[in-house]
Amino acid sequence: MRLGIFARTFVRPTLDEVLQAISKAGLQTVQFNLACAGMKSLPETVPEGTCSEVRSAFEAHGLKIVAISGTFNAIHPDLKRRAEETSRCSRLIRACRHLGTSAVTLCTGTRDPDNMWRAHPDNATPEAWKDLLTTLEVLTEAAEGAGVDLGIEPETANVIDSARKARALLDEMKSPRLRIVLDGANLLRRETLARQREVLEEAFDLLGSSISMLHAKDFPAADGQTQAAGKGSLDFPFYLDLAHASGFNGPVLLHNLTEEEVPGSVAYVRALLDR
Repeated sequence: MRLGIFARTFVRPTLDEVLQAISKAGLQTVQFNLACAGMKSLPETVPEGTCSEVRSAFEAHGLKIVAISGTFNAIHPDLKRRAEETSRCSRLIRACRHLGTSAVTLCTGTRDPDNMWRAHPDNATPEAWKDLLTTLEVLTEAAEGAGVDLGIEPETANVIDSARKARALLDEMKSPRLRIVLDGANLLRRETLARQREVLEEAFDLLGSSISMLHAKDFPAADGQTQAAGKGSLDFPFYLDLAHASGFNGPVLLHNLTEEEVPGSVAYVRALLDR
């Protein structure tokens, strides 16, 4: 397993400075966002020149893009907005290889019109599920044509809010390009925290062979604030042991932490991986 980080953890004026900071932190793998190159995360177009510049910058710093963010609300209630962002994500997928990677991460979305990380009661409706399938049909077609994997992440606030729903989605879509990004903290709720081992075991049992990367942040504090890996109540040793036992050998990506927290989280997770 290779330890990496979200590029947006480091806020710098230029891409070169972002990559310098990542390299200085002792990391080699990155989940990238085009915002770090002065663009929108999901731009209208991804020029070939920009792709070449990004790829060359990563090569110069000896870093690897393991995935790029294609995040948008896949079931947004505004049909026009959803269609536009689906088209933009499809273009990003087709540009992915030119950027030097073969994976795009997605958000399965929520019916909340203002915040794609906020839950909504209509997320559990058959209509929301159908809309997700419609969006993913477009994106998987682009991914299959481009030879790119799409990473779906179960999130408690989104339509895919559990390992069981993620398994059902994979079984229904039947696309070899649809993969799982697993974040242990995102599988838990405060009421299930005491039986987190059971929740995590179920997730790896159902999804193990389909997991392409792990996210590494901790369970939120009592006030809802995010916490860096090693600072909260997620059983990280157990989480990573399950990943190892499942045969997972991909990237483990730190996120939801401040730049000042990076050294501590790197040391904590690396020590667990080195076991």
